[in-house]
Amino acid sequence: MNKDYINNKSGYLNRDFQLFHLKDKKNQEFEFHYHDFNKIIIFLSGDVTYLIEGKAYNLKPWDILLVNNHDVHKPIINPAKTYERIIIWADSNFIDNHSYENCDLLTCFKLANEKSFNLIRLETNFQDNIKFIIESLENSFNSNNFGSKLLSNSLFIQLLIYLNRVHLDNAYINDENSLNLKYDKQIETILKYINNNLCEDLSIETLSQKFYLSKYYLMHKFKRETGYTVHNYVNQKRLLLAKDLIKSGESITKVYALCGFNDYSSFLRSFKNMFNRSPSTFSSKN
Repeated sequence: MNKDYINNKSGYLNRDFQLFHLKDKKNQEFEFHYHDFNKIIIFLSGDVTYLIEGKAYNLKPWDILLVNNHDVHKPIINPAKTYERIIIWADSNFIDNHSYENCDLLTCFKLANEKSFNLIRLETNFQDNIKFIIESLENSFNSNNFGSKLLSNSLFIQLLIYLNRVHLDNAYINDENSLNLKYDKQIETILKYINNNLCEDLSIETLSQKFYLSKYYLMHKFKRETGYTVHNYVNQKRLLLAKDLIKSGESITKVYALCGFNDYSSFLRSFKNMFNRSPSTFSSKN
């Protein structure tokens, strides 16, 4: 296994993008988690179901998953089969800096988020292009030859352009029935509402009334489908939004209210508990 992945398994990215080619056969269980960066997963072999924001994707070889920063996710792995995958961690700022007018390279991630659909499954006859780009990128990424970093960057941009074209042209299989996609449509609607209304009242009482569910049924169903309690999910998403706003230059004294916290002291306590740092350390004004 790639040693860098072991060292960085907590999810810290200290470069523009990182590539891992992993192959293992062992019993490993993951908790639901998120990252501060965007993540591309290219599934090569094994028996794996990937859970992302309440949806379960049963993967086939050369399936590609686009995981937005802050998406809650985890894999469920059958240890009896060898699990091989290529994982790319990508800094959003790096991607954004290589975008230009009418060419936003983050479009594929944004569309995945808007559609609540993270999977790209290409027809077999369209897989050769992606295989060639990824193989070239991996070879360059692991090379010390002259210009390998520049070549890696250009190949990564090429990969993003290809993924965006696939998304924009709908050139992938997205029929939920044929993909055997599993999720609860009611929970999907609730998740979308939460993420679009983080500054509003999102108490279990309010949500249960809005979606005509009993509090206890909603709490049980939400935990079963997402792995989170409603309170923990809402709190985590609000804190992630708060951190992004602070990093973008927003005043800390305004952020806590913008993100749905009733008072600064509870916001500060929750923020420190989650990030082990005070909000001011993320401020661009420091």
